[in-house]
Amino acid sequence: MNTSNRGSQIGPPRFAIAVHILVWLAKSGSFLSSSAIADQVNSHATFMRRVLATLVQSGIVEAREGRDGGYSLRLPAESITLADVYTAVTWVTCEAADSGETGECGEQGVQLDQALLEIMNEAERQTVEYLKGHTIASLL
Repeated sequence: MNTSNRGSQIGPPRFAIAVHILVWLAKSGSFLSSSAIADQVNSHATFMRRVLATLVQSGIVEAREGRDGGYSLRLPAESITLADVYTAVTWVTCEAADSGETGECGEQGVQLDQALLEIMNEAERQTVEYLKGHTIASLL
């Protein structure tokens, strides 16, 4: 059995990095530069900035430009559930397959077997429901 760190990864890599980012932002209570965040979460800066962009787009994180700029929580840590983070950084469903559009799922997603798609959507729904019971503040 493989016992490396890679096997202990919980959830998609974007989710784990997003949670780490949000915990550091909550602990800081102020704006942090992307380089300061990258140092704290031990992530490649480009990957981390993509995750931060998603968190900004979802309204969880605020970005400010300029000398005193950086990233900060837009919402109180107590109100950010892990479900919010999960849905912000992952594709929860592949609804484009039902509509005939490729959307974010791409051509392969459209061609997925419908039974498998239903199973994966249900697993995602149950994951999101479970994560609603946990907040960033509970991880501080």
